[in-house]
Amino acid sequence: MLRLFTASLLATSALAATAAEWQNRTIYQLVTDRFATSDDSGPSCNTDSRQYCGGTWKGVISKLDYIQDLGFDAIWISPVVANIEANTSYGQAYHGYWTQDINSLNSKFGTADDLKSLSAALHKRSMYLMVDVVVNHMASSTDPPDYSDFSPFSTQSDFHTECFITDYSNQTNVEQCWLGDKTVPLADLNTEDDGVVSKMNSWIKGLVSDYDIDGIRIDTVKHVRKDFWPDFASSAGTFTIGEVLDEEPSYVADYTKVIDSVLDYPTWFSLTAAFKNNTGNLTALAATVWQSQSSYKNGELMTGSFLENHDQPRFQSLTQDEALIKNAMTWPFVQDGIPILYYGQEQGYTGGADPANREALWLSGYVEDKTLVTHVKILNGARRLAIAANSSFLTTSARLYAVSESTLAVSKPPLLALLTNVGNGSSATTTWNVPDAGYASNEVLVDVLTCSKVTADSNGGVLVQASSGAPQVLLPTSALSASGSICSNLAAQGQSSSALRSVVANSIPVALAVALVLLASQFNSDF
Repeated sequence: MLRLFTASLLATSALAATAAEWQNRTIYQLVTDRFATSDDSGPSCNTDSRQYCGGTWKGVISKLDYIQDLGFDAIWISPVVANIEANTSYGQAYHGYWTQDINSLNSKFGTADDLKSLSAALHKRSMYLMVDVVVNHMASSTDPPDYSDFSPFSTQSDFHTECFITDYSNQTNVEQCWLGDKTVPLADLNTEDDGVVSKMNSWIKGLVSDYDIDGIRIDTVKHVRKDFWPDFASSAGTFTIGEVLDEEPSYVADYTKVIDSVLDYPTWFSLTAAFKNNTGNLTALAATVWQSQSSYKNGELMTGSFLENHDQPRFQSLTQDEALIKNAMTWPFVQDGIPILYYGQEQGYTGGADPANREALWLSGYVEDKTLVTHVKILNGARRLAIAANSSFLTTSARLYAVSESTLAVSKPPLLALLTNVGNGSSATTTWNVPDAGYASNEVLVDVLTCSKVTADSNGGVLVQASSGAPQVLLPTSALSASGSICSNLAAQGQSSSALRSVVANSIPVALAVALVLLASQFNSDF
């Protein structure tokens, strides 16, 4: 009875969406126009032409089973507001980033009721909705812009004087000059003006409220003065994660103090370089992580961790080595931060730089019996098992071991990921030695990617050798579920061993620990 009542509450009310509650989520990012059509049709979609291809919010609803089956419990969709209608030399605004009217929706994606239905459908599944928003600028198909085309910012005084960014080392130039060019100028809002600020804060409050949005991803954060963001985030009243495109953790760190989270671009640069070939440097990746952990407000625990997105070439355009791809894809799920997967990565999409990286997913057939689809499902499942087994998993920073140019071990107890960039063509043996992995003496571990056993040594350390460059993700058998989908036949009998170990570690008598475990078991069976 209790379970039915709880499920009913989840199905009929919006979910809480604080920063802490987003930490245990994994996010599937999609380009609305390219993900799914309303009628499940599969129209042709030439990325080079940069035209609308027909994806809609109704289409997203129809494919939520696909997203949830991959193991994701949140989605990030394209900006939803009305964009310029013109067919420019750079194509149409199918991506959603050429804002013209923030108070209207993009009719190409659907109606207000469609967007509300998407939010409701997600909440019924206990999933979150993240919406992309553009604050820095409005877009025009002419230069100079006709400011009367914009809403609600319809006068030239609402914008900074036209000047295109020329010096990214000059923060004033970055914040007050314009992105884009004379073909599609992105008119930079005067976010120093109190009237502009008030309208923006009122708009984001209304957008979040009207559509029960659980989080917002903010575009081009570094192009707006830092002290604008706290009030904007407060007005949103929900989780905020921002794009600060820069390689240096020291630069990005300042923005972690004014919004909840940032996309971890510095680590992405190092991650891509480390795994795109077998000459990459995992030591450099570790160094970036250590710097970020020490300089970001909450370390990397609140960052968005990713391998691909709509602005960067797909990783599989850089390498077709399956071992390298699997190692790189593993990273966001085993490291600190909120894992984000860009749609199509699981289907092996290989598009290069924009617009090639914005393919239509319906052309894949949403097939699930693919190697990388399975890989993603296991990674999502392993992360959830680790969270369930360790209440401090999400609040304890990862530790990096066995760091060399070709090997790296990531420890977030009870999970230990062993990564390498030697590639699948390597016949050499790869060795990871983690003497203080923190496991129990002679504890039996399982590589959940292959269901192979590894036994810790008498001191709880791990020494593993492997070939062919495949990653390994180790969990103790006590963290596995006998009724789950991941190596369930290797799960420890019952689930009491890890519970007892935790209780004993806190100096509670063994007899009492046994009683507590039995009581919990009885409680679960009664309800």
